[in-house]
Amino acid sequence: MTNYRIHAGLLTLALCGAAFVTPRAAAQSNPNQIAILKWYGANRTTSFAVQNSPSCVAFDGASIWVANSGSNTVSKIRPSDGAILGTYSVGSSPQGLAFDGANIWVANVNSADVTKLSASTGATIGTYPVGTGPQFVAFDGANIWVSNTGSASVTKLNAATGAVIGTYTVGSNPQGLAFDGANIWVPNLVGNSLTKLQASTGKALATYSINGPTDVVFDGSHIWVVSIGGNTVTKMTTAGGVVGTFTVGKNPLNAVFDGT
Repeated sequence: MTNYRIHAGLLTLALCGAAFVTPRAAAQSNPNQIAILKWYGANRTTSFAVQNSPSCVAFDGASIWVANSGSNTVSKIRPSDGAILGTYSVGSSPQGLAFDGANIWVANVNSADVTKLSASTGATIGTYPVGTGPQFVAFDGANIWVSNTGSASVTKLNAATGAVIGTYTVGSNPQGLAFDGANIWVPNLVGNSLTKLQASTGKALATYSINGPTDVVFDGSHIWVVSIGGNTVTKMTTAGGVVGTFTVGKNPLNAVFDGT
């Protein structure tokens, strides 16, 4: 198995507040079998060149997409061999990516908009204005949510049309987003808080104190919050109860759930 990371214009594996829709075929996999597979140790890391300052990645079920924040492009890569299938222009300083089942959504930090690309062809379907400094995106099954880091808000867009449904105030410098099936969770880095929004209405249901949160992940039953301020991850119930807080390495930024 090839592991990927991103560094200095090279793609190798990382996540960056990226949201994913799990393909149906992948949902049939047994994570326990995947976890115990052994791989030939001589090729444990492979790097593939992309464009300048790659930041975030997303998987659409067939290809890996990389936001090249320094080139104002995204690259589409074949996972089996790293071949570049296409490179597509988007807005200024693209970062967060999300797949909605048919399209790739790209948050363009410096142009205050998001770009919708066809996942099959890379063609631009539309570019839609949001708040200041959009950095991360998530898909709730019908809508795209965008965290506007410069305007302490999140914007909800209709995924089919790109129309803005609403913009909702959260804490200062909102980061990665997570959808739990009913609510959108928003970590507010500078606000030292975590906001829970009702996905159907955008109403703020609760705000929780967290020291410098940068990302959230939903594991099917619990919310995990990454805290760069505390070098921890916190496990919470969807009702907001803290199950535990666990120390990790220095300056944690993002997290991903592997099925277990």
